[in-house]
Amino acid sequence: MASKDNVISPFHGDHDHVHCQEKALETALRQCKEQGLKLTTIRQQVLEIIWASHNPIGAYDILQKLQESGHKPAPPTAYRALEFLVSAQLVHRVESLNAYIGCPAPEANHQCQFYICTSCGHLAELNSPAVAKALQAGAKELGFKGVQPIIEVHGVCKSCQK
Repeated sequence: MASKDNVISPFHGDHDHVHCQEKALETALRQCKEQGLKLTTIRQQVLEIIWASHNPIGAYDILQKLQESGHKPAPPTAYRALEFLVSAQLVHRVESLNAYIGCPAPEANHQCQFYICTSCGHLAELNSPAVAKALQAGAKELGFKGVQPIIEVHGVCKSCQK
């Protein structure tokens, strides 16, 4: 069973999302400064759109929200902002959903283990050292060097099971 320390992004529950969003932006600004990266206005706006919810959001939805807020960026502009945010480890790309979600711990070196509810669409991120160790052992056995493994598990969260 996972300890609360390993749960990076929980399913539903008592959560101050405004504080969460503010912390994410502060962390992003600090991380960019420490890494010598520039968080441009469009990159920050895309990050804010992604953090507006804890549910994954697709690139076209991000582009639509940018346009709704009065900006008319071309799709490549939004995609470049997303590429930057992923490479800076400020957001994760959820491959199976072709969507993006904010990384609540970009300063931590962790493997992504996503649990995605097929009912409500919420995603929880868990950092299980046991899973990471098993993946490393398997890679070593095969002589395989993994870059950054991402595990996605689809199922139904506790709230939706009720």
